[in-house]
Amino acid sequence: MESPTGSVSALKTLRWHVDAGADEAIGDAPVNRFAIAEPTAEKKPETNAARPAPTPAPQKQPDVVKLESAEETTASAQAMATACNTLEELRAALNAFDQCPLKATAQNLVFGDGNPQADLMIIGEAPGADEDRQGLPFVGVSGQLLDRMLGAIMQDRENSYITNILPWRPPGNRKPTPFETSLCLPFLLRHIELVEPKALMLLGGTAASTLLETTTGITKLRGTWMNLDLKGTKIPCLPTYHPAYLLRQPAQKRDAWRDLLSMRKQLHDMGAKS
Repeated sequence: MESPTGSVSALKTLRWHVDAGADEAIGDAPVNRFAIAEPTAEKKPETNAARPAPTPAPQKQPDVVKLESAEETTASAQAMATACNTLEELRAALNAFDQCPLKATAQNLVFGDGNPQADLMIIGEAPGADEDRQGLPFVGVSGQLLDRMLGAIMQDRENSYITNILPWRPPGNRKPTPFETSLCLPFLLRHIELVEPKALMLLGGTAASTLLETTTGITKLRGTWMNLDLKGTKIPCLPTYHPAYLLRQPAQKRDAWRDLLSMRKQLHDMGAKS
């Protein structure tokens, strides 16, 4: 190990001190103990007189920090989402919502993209790095594949609307936690209510399990029409594979194509706008 007195960087010097156990500062400024002469004090004779016990200094009581429970935080999110009557208000509410830890690590809020008057609403999992930089969903490589998939059934961002379960990117594109999805769910459900789609396409297991409240895997769910009961209104939902998964497993594109054809038929039968 290099000596801290040698010609090394400040970071290596700091690491040397930490490895040596000097990991806590006890003064406002460093002191060179080698440059200070030790004072020579006369040794006082010991006496048998009892010395008074020192009065202990009063201890400062630690500050009490009140932490909201998960239920209280979710209730706060629910109240904020319910109060929104337009998509603009919902976006502003998410921008003002500071209780989701993902917001602190993300660059941008990724709200939605496409036509908010569309009959088809597409819901993915969470933004990736490209989406986080641009503030728009599905703009990276998986978004390019999604555009081609939609084009195959005569859909695009002019007649579809796209969003995610989470509006903020999880660090390192990790899988969202149950707390994160439950915290963002009230905003997503209000998002769906305001768009009023005739059909939902759920991309990937996280989107399907969160909205349909199921633990069944996406390989068994995909291609099966289900309903999202939203305050008495039943919205047909079609789970399918996420484009990012299809990029890793191109052999599954055959099943995804079947799902796209099923969605096209559903929109046609419902008289959806093209």
